[in-house]
Amino acid sequence: MNSFFTLLRSRAKHTLPDLPYDYNALEPVICNEIMQIHHQKHHATYVNNLNTCEEKIHEALSKGNIKEAIALQPALKFNGGGHINHSIFWTNLAKDGGEPSKELMDAIKRDFGSLEKMQEKMSAATIAVQGSGWGWLGYCPVAKRLKIQTCANQDPLEPTTGLIPLFGIDVWEHAYYLQYKNVRPDYVKAIWKIANWKNISERFANAQH
Repeated sequence: MNSFFTLLRSRAKHTLPDLPYDYNALEPVICNEIMQIHHQKHHATYVNNLNTCEEKIHEALSKGNIKEAIALQPALKFNGGGHINHSIFWTNLAKDGGEPSKELMDAIKRDFGSLEKMQEKMSAATIAVQGSGWGWLGYCPVAKRLKIQTCANQDPLEPTTGLIPLFGIDVWEHAYYLQYKNVRPDYVKAIWKIANWKNISERFANAQH
C-alpha cells in the first residue's frame, strides 16, 4: 500500500501543450488575441487547477479520507475535462486543414447524408448549447457510427458519453466573444473554415482500432 501512494505522489504533472501553430495562424477566423488568452490563460488555468486537485485527492486517499476524495470529483471532472477538451481543440484547427479522408467522408455520407448536412446538424446543436459547453462530432465504437453530441461546461466527451471525440467546437464565450461578441452562430459558421480534416480523419481512423 505504501508503494502505491508513493507512486501517486511521484506521478508526472500535467503540462500546457504547445500549440502546433502561431497564435495568429488562424486569422481572420480566430484572432491572435483570443488565441493567446484562450491558450495562455484559460487552458493554463485548467492545467494548474487539475494538478492541484489531483494532489488534494491523492493526499485525501493517503489518509483514508474517502469523503474528501469524493468531494473533489467535480473539480477533477471540470478541470480535467477542460484540459482534455482543449488539448483536442487546438489540434482540430488549422489554416489549411484539407478535406476529410475517403473513409471519413464515406462514414459522414452514410450517417448524415452529406458533409454539408453533418455540418448543419452539428452547427445547430452547438449553437443551441445553453450557457457554456461544447459541440462534438464523435464516433460510437459500439454502434460503429458517427454521432453528434453536446456537452455542458467542460464535461469530456468520451468519459461521459462513451463517444470517441473527433472534432470539437468550444462555445464558451472566451473562445469567441472578443471577436464575434454575442453572435455565436457567426463563430460556429466560421470555424468550419479552419477545421483540420487531416487531424479529424486521423482520429477517425484511430477510433476504429
